[in-house]
Amino acid sequence: MAISYNIIDLGVSEFNDTWNLQKDLQSKRILGEIEDHLLLVEHPAVYTLGKNASKKHILKMSEDISVIQTDRGGNITFHGPGQLVGYPILDLNFYKRSITWYMRELEQLMIDVLIDYDIHASRKKGLTGTWVKDQKIAALGVRISRWVTMHGFSLNIDPDLDYYQDIIPCGIEGYGVTSMAKIMGKEVPSMEEIKGKMINHFKNRFAGFKN
Repeated sequence: MAISYNIIDLGVSEFNDTWNLQKDLQSKRILGEIEDHLLLVEHPAVYTLGKNASKKHILKMSEDISVIQTDRGGNITFHGPGQLVGYPILDLNFYKRSITWYMRELEQLMIDVLIDYDIHASRKKGLTGTWVKDQKIAALGVRISRWVTMHGFSLNIDPDLDYYQDIIPCGIEGYGVTSMAKIMGKEVPSMEEIKGKMINHFKNRFAGFKN
């Protein structure tokens, strides 16, 4: 039997609007009223704080960006135009009931997409996310309730990296942040093309585990 996912491309959407949609979908997935989903979106510039985040990691506050406290794990991160954000709503009861497994699969999803563009990313021991040498290119932060996921990942395609200068990204000092555009040094593929790659790799990666 073919496994289906409801893929929703939200285009550009405010963080709070997308967060409210996630909460609604997660509640419905817990009740078994809907199938698994993947939301793809770009957000206007925003800093989001995880449950364990410290506002001390905001080094400078600009007038053109807001700060939102969220219910996800992790620390502070940036979302903005040129960054592809993905929010899987998955019932891990049908995959593996393991947060560690899920986080590693999201990291591998980023690695799979990047290798299509000859960018060799990897994990870094003791740290979440996906890295190119000592620079983070994709960040993760999730919330899981009754083994149903929300929040997810962000992949830097061509965002304004200057925003990261005003925070300590993910609360990690001593490392940088990069993007596909910075690494490739040329015009990057379109957001639509990369979304297509992301969707295909997402289906291939998670469908293989679903029972």
